[in-house]
Amino acid sequence: MRNTTFRQLRVFNEVAKQLSFIRAAESLHLTPPAITMQIKELESNVGMPLFDRAGKKVTLTTAGEYMLVYARRILATVKDAEDAAARLIHAEAGTITIGIVRTAKYFMMHLISEFIEEHKSVDIKLSIGNREQLLKSLQNNEVDLAIMGRPPKEMRTRNEPFAAHPHVFVAAPTNPLFLRSLDERLTPEELRDIPFIVREEGSGTRAAMERFFEGRSIEPHYKFELDSNEMIKQAVMADLGIGFVSQHTVGLELEHQKLGILNVDGAPIVRAWNLVHTQSKVLSPAAEAFRYFMLERAESFLAEQFGRLE
Repeated sequence: MRNTTFRQLRVFNEVAKQLSFIRAAESLHLTPPAITMQIKELESNVGMPLFDRAGKKVTLTTAGEYMLVYARRILATVKDAEDAAARLIHAEAGTITIGIVRTAKYFMMHLISEFIEEHKSVDIKLSIGNREQLLKSLQNNEVDLAIMGRPPKEMRTRNEPFAAHPHVFVAAPTNPLFLRSLDERLTPEELRDIPFIVREEGSGTRAAMERFFEGRSIEPHYKFELDSNEMIKQAVMADLGIGFVSQHTVGLELEHQKLGILNVDGAPIVRAWNLVHTQSKVLSPAAEAFRYFMLERAESFLAEQFGRLE
């Protein structure tokens, strides 16, 4: 192992992440032969194969799985050392990797644009997924900061709420339930047998809706499970069922009367948007600048764009 290089570990980590030599090469801006050479050298240093290769299919060997744990620890330590060095020279520059739950992309792009306008020497990489995917990225030290709703309990993190996050029940404007809710509040019980269009398991939005109904001993009728807010909005606009979504995802649809918010007792369900990073993470000056920017500016931006909560 004495001859192992950081480059080999970075290549190994990326191939393990992608489970593809070709995709790892694209991600690292290298050629596939260069990736293969680095992996062969690392396997020679380790003395065991790290991947099983069957045609284009790549899987980690048992030795590879063990090595991946240590490789990620080493790379994380190197990244923290680089960030600490940058902090010492007060260099507010560099690259930040930000994890964003899919629901947050409806407003985060505007905030990122404002941040970059004020910090032109900072580059930002984005990793977008559902809550479970973001937790995995945090755990593997693949992101510096994460924007999510419900903060993790699965690991030691620093969680800082930066804005209210309302969730609402939505329906097509022609839906009889929506028309009735214009004049009177609906009870959650009235939603028991209504077909719902819901997010996938692992989504924070899905978890919030399930807690709402579980607290009222109601088992909703799930008609479709979709893995994107856009698909849910399209299905609800087609009157295939009722949706439960973040209010921050439906601004345009409400403005153009493509969707309507149901007036339901107990709604909107207000959670919080959180800025999250692992407690062991040493934030670079660029990441700290983004953290301060979000804590100072995000709440007023969301209030301006989507309205203040009563």
